[in-house]
Formats: sequence, C-alpha cells, structure tokens
Amino acid sequence: MSLLTDRRRFLQASAAAGLGYWVAGGLHAAESRSPNENIQLGCIGVGGKGKSDVQNVSRFGKIYALCDVDSTILDGMARSYKTEHNFSDYREMLDRLGDRIDAVTISVPDHNHAVMASKAMKMGKHVYCQKPLTHTIWEARRLGEIAREKGVATQMGNQYTAEVAMRKAAYQIRAGQVGNVKEVHVWTDRPIWPQGGNRPMIQPVPATLNWDQWLGPAPFRPYAGADIYHPFGWRGWWDFGTGALGDMACHTCNLPFMALNMRDPSAVEAECPEHNGDSYPPRSKIKFDFPELNGRAAFTMYWYDGGNVPAIEMFKGVTLTVKDEGAEVPPPWKSGVLLVGDKATMYAAGDYAEKGIQIVGDVKELEADYPRAPAGASPHEKEWFDAMRDSKKPATSNFPDYAGPLTETILLGNLAVWKRGRVEWDPRHLKPLNDPSLARIVRCDYRDGYEV
Repeated sequence: MSLLTDRRRFLQASAAAGLGYWVAGGLHAAESRSPNENIQLGCIGVGGKGKSDVQNVSRFGKIYALCDVDSTILDGMARSYKTEHNFSDYREMLDRLGDRIDAVTISVPDHNHAVMASKAMKMGKHVYCQKPLTHTIWEARRLGEIAREKGVATQMGNQYTAEVAMRKAAYQIRAGQVGNVKEVHVWTDRPIWPQGGNRPMIQPVPATLNWDQWLGPAPFRPYAGADIYHPFGWRGWWDFGTGALGDMACHTCNLPFMALNMRDPSAVEAECPEHNGDSYPPRSKIKFDFPELNGRAAFTMYWYDGGNVPAIEMFKGVTLTVKDEGAEVPPPWKSGVLLVGDKATMYAAGDYAEKGIQIVGDVKELEADYPRAPAGASPHEKEWFDAMRDSKKPATSNFPDYAGPLTETILLGNLAVWKRGRVEWDPRHLKPLNDPSLARIVRCDYRDGYEV
C-alpha cells in the first residue's frame, strides 16, 4: 500500500475522531504528533503570487516539491524551503512523486490552470488553484465535475472570500438589507498591463526559462522579451490571460456572487474598442442579464474596466471616503461594488470590500448570521486544509459549488468582448445561441501532450 494511501487513511481517521485539527465552529484540540498527519504539498508556480501561496500553505503542510518554468525563481524558492524535489515540468513532478504528494497548489498563468488541476485531481490530489479558476468557460465546468467525481478538496485563490466584512455584507443582502436587488455595478482600475497592441519583435529565450513549458497547452509563439508575456504581461493576451475581467472579477464580483447566487446569466453584451483577436482591448463595459433563479429576483450586472466607472449620479448619498497617501478620496474608489435595491443601496469600496462598506437609504442595518472562517493567519488556505481532513466541510470557494460557477459567469463577459456585441447564452449546455463561431472561445483546443 502506498504512503499516500496510508496518509489519507490517517487524515480521514483523525477527522472522524476529531483529533489534532481545528474545524470551523469547533474547538482547538491537541495536535497529533504523527508524521503521517503532515500533508505533503507540490507547488506549481512559485514566483509572484505563487511565492505568497507557498508561504501561506506552508503554515499547514510540508512543502515537498516545487515546480516553476523559471529556474532563477525555482532555485531561490528551493533554497528557502530546502526542497530536494524541484521541476520545470508539472507532469514530471506528478508522475514521479504521485505517491508522495497529497495536495497541489497552482499559481501560474490562466491558460495552464485547467490542464494542471485536472491531471492532479485525476490522480487523487487535493488542489488549490489561483483565480480565475480557468482560461475558458468549459474548463470551469469540467474542473468542478472532476473534483466532485474524485472527491478531492478544492479551493480557488480568491483569498478574501474568507474575510469577515465581505461575508457579513453578502449575508445582509441575502437577508434583504437593500430589498430586491435590481442592479449591480462592479468596476476596477485594471488593466495595469498593456492591452490592445500587436505582438512585438521576437527575442531570444533566456537560458533560465523553459519557454515551451510556459506555453503549455497554448498555440506556439516565439518569446518576445521580459514582461511581454513572462512573468506578468501575459494577462493582456487572449491565448494566455483573461484580461481585466478575468483578473479581478473573481475578487470584486465575489460579494454579489455570494449574496445573489449570481450564476446562469441569459445574455451578456459588451462595449469596447476594436481588437485584433490577439490582445484584449484596453477598456470595456459589459452588461450581464440574470433571470429569476430559485426565488431570487432578476437583475442586471454592469462591469467597468480600463478607466470606465459607473455614472457619478449612482453615488448620490454615499459619504464613505478612502484614505490614500494622507488624503480622503471621495467615491467612487478606484475599484468597488454598488448593489442597488428597491429599498437601499450598498457601496463596498476596494477589490475585496476591504476599504469600507456603507448602506445608503432609510433602512436599519440588519443583523445577519454568516459562516465564519477559521481564525488565525491565512484563513482562506486553512479552510482548504480543513476540507482535506473532513470532506463534509468543503472550503467556501471549492470548485464544484462556488469557484466553477463564479468563473463561468465572469468569463462569459469575454465572449461578448470578443464579439463586441450581445451574446444570448444557454448556461445549461454552455452554448452561445446567436453566434456558433464563439464555441471555440467557450472551449479551446490544446497542443499535443496536454488535456483536461
């Protein structure tokens, strides 16, 4: 019997007996001393956001293996965590260490999320994947299906899902704080990387970068210099990223998604400049139509990026200011959410509602019960580890029930951006009804050697 199986049985037995692990709403029991209790992690993508992801999960498990296509980044992290198992190809890491890794973190460009997460889950690994969960709508649906089939613990890295202010506000909306929500307005200061241009001149691939592995399932293209694609500029290219919408909406749309079960839109429409189908346009405004769902009233969501913001009239009565470099900045802050109901309006400033929340209208603030996240450092990641030990307590942002549907909803906006118009949508079958040519954006092809 493999070490992995032994370790899994121990973890399940510990959870059933209530030993050695904090679970939400429970008590802090004495820690078990068994070495088998220590969850062993393989971390894919360890620079940028990956660096903090590795740091956060290292509080709860052992960093057993690291994988990164950039040897400079990989070598530095290997020294920090004293890992002996270091790879540039995630497939090699999983194939060679499949019986010694319990869980995997994925902190890489969007286009690689689904191929990495699906391989790990099919091997029975628990998976933590950065937002947006996937590069395409079909991938988001499929990862949720695989996670459910395999019974693994999953979580998407929209870390402020665990924050008290956001959860409280979402459950106040559920309880009727602003009445029936009619409109949701969400805006961001992204993109903060170039969008809307053409491919630059070809440059030699640095000796420290495994460019073929960086491309992964995407169509081959030549390397083009530092920050054009790697390590940051990739977000603005259709083959690799999901633009400003994909980058930030898993954060800024988190509150309304939790509050309104914001899934299964029937149509989406975009206004944006022309684009070349290679790089996202520099700005967009997107309208999502949500029909009534399980008793929740129909409403419309409006998304703004690239300098677009809601009309100033929308902020009438909002007095919440945000301190920035010593000055008090009036609304709207550079990112945030407005939920407009038939009784009141809620304004949440910041990417994560972290800059303050104000209820505008002649209503009393409601006391709403909401699920508490684990106490202490890295509560979001702690939820994932709790779920590994007790399958009856999945992390809030797990793939099947939350992260997958949230990502499906968000990425639908990019269909309308590609079309620069309106898309009628069949959410059950993931099918654009008025433009069959968009099917290749819903589900893309992969290079040989990669699959979901």
